[in-house]
Amino acid sequence: YAEKQGVTLCLEHLNTRDDTHPMKGHPGYQGDDVDYVANIVRQVGSDRVKMLFDIYHVQVMNGDVIRRIGQCQDVIGHIHAAGCPGRGELDASQEINFPPTMRKLLEIGYDGYVGQEFIPTRDPLAGLREAFAVCDV
Repeated sequence: YAEKQGVTLCLEHLNTRDDTHPMKGHPGYQGDDVDYVANIVRQVGSDRVKMLFDIYHVQVMNGDVIRRIGQCQDVIGHIHAAGCPGRGELDASQEINFPPTMRKLLEIGYDGYVGQEFIPTRDPLAGLREAFAVCDV
């Protein structure tokens, strides 16, 4: 149906580890392994079914984000970004180094959007400006 309508569905990989807040983790979610989700998408075999690669969730559950972007490049349909730990702003207090991560997306030819999906801990517009600057490579 999605193919006929020209709509792309994205299956999101989520983490099941962080149970401190409903927006930080999703205990009990079946798709908590990035390889498992990527393989489901590959088995469907449609250009209209892709994976939503959420950098925060991949870091929490699987780590090795830059390598995993390369491994999943054939199935990535959209990107979400948030700092880790805590799903906060993309700043110097986070363990993810976003400029090299964004450069990897450019290297694999990703030309879609990167959705900023952090939970603000300070002025949201200032955090968004900082996230934009960090991701603009």
